[in-house]
Amino acid sequence: MALLQPAQPAHAYVALMAGQRARPLNGTFNNVPVLHSNQPEEVEGPGILISTTPGYAYASETGQALRNAEFTFNGEFGMHLHHKYFPPNRRSISPGDRRAELTLAAILINPGGRPVHIRFSKGAVRNSFEAPYLANNLMGVKPLGPRPWNTGPGDATAVQMLRGRLDSRLTDEITIPARSRIVLFQTQLPALGIANALLRGRSDGPFQMAVVAAKTPDSDSDVLAVLDAGRLAPGRVYLSRINDINNRRIFSRVGGVALGDAYQASISHDLDAKGPLHVPFTSTDRHHFGTRDVQVNALASRMLDSSLDNVGTYGVRFDIDMNLKGRGPYELVMSHPTLIGGRPFTAFRGSIQIQTASGLREVHVGLRSGQSLSLGQIDLVPGVVNPVRVSLVYPADATPGHLLSVVSASQLALVQERERQLELARAGATARPAQPPVAPPAVTIAPQPAAIAPAPRAGTGPLLPPPQILRPAPAPGWRNPPPPPPAYYNRNSLAPSPLVSPMRSRSGAAGSGGTLVDRYREAVEAQQQFLLDQRGP
Repeated sequence: MALLQPAQPAHAYVALMAGQRARPLNGTFNNVPVLHSNQPEEVEGPGILISTTPGYAYASETGQALRNAEFTFNGEFGMHLHHKYFPPNRRSISPGDRRAELTLAAILINPGGRPVHIRFSKGAVRNSFEAPYLANNLMGVKPLGPRPWNTGPGDATAVQMLRGRLDSRLTDEITIPARSRIVLFQTQLPALGIANALLRGRSDGPFQMAVVAAKTPDSDSDVLAVLDAGRLAPGRVYLSRINDINNRRIFSRVGGVALGDAYQASISHDLDAKGPLHVPFTSTDRHHFGTRDVQVNALASRMLDSSLDNVGTYGVRFDIDMNLKGRGPYELVMSHPTLIGGRPFTAFRGSIQIQTASGLREVHVGLRSGQSLSLGQIDLVPGVVNPVRVSLVYPADATPGHLLSVVSASQLALVQERERQLELARAGATARPAQPPVAPPAVTIAPQPAAIAPAPRAGTGPLLPPPQILRPAPAPGWRNPPPPPPAYYNRNSLAPSPLVSPMRSRSGAAGSGGTLVDRYREAVEAQQQFLLDQRGP
């Protein structure tokens, strides 16, 4: 997901909504706390990714003591992990080689004096070995079928959450003994690859969580040793841009506990009386389609270099209920805005459920920026309210800011034809320009020997180890100043990571001589006329 926000963001435009207005949904999030481990997204080595226990951990880049995202879960809760492994030698990795990998692990911690029992209701864990992410695979709209399309770990786990299923490799119940820690699951994090996890559960007592990256651990004790070392995993490229994050000049990734794992909204609309319906399916401060309706939930705790809120909404379930009046067939359409001055990109690849009076349909959607895709036709019975529910669990590696519309087939067809013409123009712009024809040499009438033509040129279910008994806990971290750096830290031996700057976008505006297609047609006609002129009368 593109999370860098320039000081003057690019303008966005949805062609399907031209001359029409979107209506706000004014929906609500629930209050279920969810651990989000997505900062840093690109991990460069082993260490702690996030911990909700009281206290501090030390940044590999600077040695700075960063307070943990302190939070104690009790009751309903969720977990979302999404990381990539980008080792320092990533440029020398050959695609055909067996890639190096880290182990991504989730740890449950019971600081209390009695056991805590947890039951999991739905969720899954996937990595790039199990669900490869292919950038241009499975675009468009396709029936989902009984087995989900594996278009990356983010979509693979979101499908399980959308269908309310718990992966068979995960345990549905677990007990954390008093003053103990348990490794809930481990998964491989391949170099240049992704690992993703989404889980929903309920506990009968207080507990805390942590996520670590370990280098080829032989046992769960090796995983717990990474947590005990107190060192954060390298890759925290936003540590020098804290002021930019706090002033919302840029977004970071989410490292903290968000309040809410579901968003619900309901709207009534008479298509005959009011015309087409447009509502924000997912929206942000930048992309709310003129409604000022921002579907982003707050963080209850966060790491210093995390975004200020759950801007990505990864793993959040969106349920949009539309009570429609009208007659005849309409198209249910999903759109992403065109960024003026930005390059097209894959804006969404995930799974969507559509519930109507005729039943439940599931589709897989691969949507590029600037596109409008029909999710299917809905037939409205005149004179009655026709309920339509559209649901998704927002997948990782997508960019929020999506419009949901109910329009006539003719309106959609007009916009899609414009999209097709634009794609033709882009294809022509990137094609190599044709060489102008060269006038042939003068021909002598006298007989000549035949010329010889030149020859052509050759051109892993979770482990449940014996609980590790915790030593008596020290005083809570917020009562003490940050402790000194541990003995392993050498300030002179650690160099800061390179900074991430806002991406510059290239603009390829057409000139004043019509569209690119028109100009290419004029060029071809000019070449043909040149050849005719050479032939003479």
